[in-house]
Amino acid sequence: QVQLVESGGGLVQAGGSLRLSCAASGRTFSTYPMGWFRQAPGKEREFVAAITWSGGSTNYAGSVKGRFTISRDNLKNTVYLQMNSLKPEDTAVYYCAAQRVPRAVVIGSSYDYWGQGTQVTVSS
Repeated sequence: QVQLVESGGGLVQAGGSLRLSCAASGRTFSTYPMGWFRQAPGKEREFVAAITWSGGSTNYAGSVKGRFTISRDNLKNTVYLQMNSLKPEDTAVYYCAAQRVPRAVVIGSSYDYWGQGTQVTVSS
């Protein structure tokens, strides 16, 4: 079993930056592909970014590419999402998720473990 705990959310002005962290329990974290998703009020959950177990490959949604960066530190059992040039439309609850085995990274149902989420609010 893996437990994921997100942190780092908050209120920021448009154009600002935030770094989200997702701390994972469990000895097998370093073998899990990881992803970030978000869900805005009244909208469906959407894929944001993903990273392979080694950190050697990343994938981003078009809406965040060039502004967000996903990374991981397997020694610290933590995955990060650096968010720059934030826009009001980035406002959402952000969730990290883990896959036991590599599957389609953009599909939420392909992830086996989820955190509780952290709120990000971007004011205009």
